[in-house]
Order: sequence, then structure tokens, then C-alpha cells
Amino acid sequence: MDTTDSSSAPAPEAGLPDWRMLAQALHARFLTGDFARGARFVQAVSEAAEEANHHPDVTLRYPHVDISLLSHDVGRVTERDTTLASRISAIAAEHETPADPSVLAAVELALDTADVAALGPFWSALLTGSPDHANGGDVVDPQHRVPLLWFQQTDEHPTPRQRFHLDVWVPHDVAASRIDAAVAAGGSVVDDAQAPAFVVVADPEGNRACVCTAAGR
Repeated sequence: MDTTDSSSAPAPEAGLPDWRMLAQALHARFLTGDFARGARFVQAVSEAAEEANHHPDVTLRYPHVDISLLSHDVGRVTERDTTLASRISAIAAEHETPADPSVLAAVELALDTADVAALGPFWSALLTGSPDHANGGDVVDPQHRVPLLWFQQTDEHPTPRQRFHLDVWVPHDVAASRIDAAVAAGGSVVDDAQAPAFVVVADPEGNRACVCTAAGR
């Protein structure tokens, strides 16, 4: 998880009220109300994507459509993504399909290890069926079946110290309420020194997770 401070740069979602940056990509949820209306919306989005020669990841469900945008060739959000995001929002307005950025979330898995090279191929094979999808500090499933797994370099330590944790990505304007909800449900804040980039929380038994946002990175 890159925590490089880029607070001086404009957020990719700036000027895109329907969209929020979570982890690597721009995300939006559009409330279609029913499956048929969602299918018509997806068709219009598909036509715009073909025209732009830039293709989002789209999930059609009842009663909403989830869309994410990322320039896979460079591994980050680019102007191609923000331009298409703006066009998709315009299509949503034409279809009278509102967005609800407050419900967006994404989960990544993180594993502490002192030996990424030894663990990477195993977890790649287990999660994706091939050891070849462990690149650098990440295991990325090219079929998008499982969450991204990244390895956090740490000192050598024995189990039972916790080694897995979840990174729960939420919009920057949702993080505080999500943390408050976790604390109200019996959890605690362990470390908020890196907020708003991430805040470490723990359950009543001390198992930790990070509430992450794209802000302050």
C-alpha cells in the first residue's frame, strides 16, 4: 500500500461528484431500480466506452450498476478514466439514474511477511491457479475473482502474532462514520497517525484492519 504524500495533486475524483477513488481505481454505483433499466443503462455505457476505446469494469445487479475505471496499461487512473467517468455520469443523468457514492467500498488483503519472494508464488497459485501472478509485492488475479493481496514487509516474527489484515477502502467522506460504527460495535482505534490515508482499528479480541481512503497519499 503506497502511502506517498500526494496531497498537493488534485484528487482524480475532483469535479466528478458521482465517483470516488478507492485503492487503484475510480468507482461509482448507479441506482437503476430494476434489472431491465440497469441493462439499458449498461448498453448506453458500453456504446460510450466503445466510442472512447476505453473500457470500464461493469457489474450489473438488481437494483444497481457498479462501475470502476482504471487505465490498466499504466496501472493508475488517467485522463482517459476521468473523461469517461464524466461521460458515464452524463448518461446516468439522461437515464434518470442517480449515483450513491456513500455506499462504495473495496477490500484488499494484506499479509505481513519478511520473505515476499517465498510466499508470493504460493498465494498466487492458491488464489489464481498460477504462481505467475505474484508481481512485486502484489498478487493480482487477472480474472478478477478474488481481492488483491499485497505483502507488507516486516521483521521476522513467529505466529500467533496477527499476520493477515483487511484493507477496507471507503470514500474519504465516509471513513469517519465507518470508523465510528466499528468502534460503536465494540472495536477500538489502534493508530490514526496516518489519517486520512488509513486508520488502524481492532475488534474486541485485537484483530486489526485498516480503514483506507485515497486522501492524503
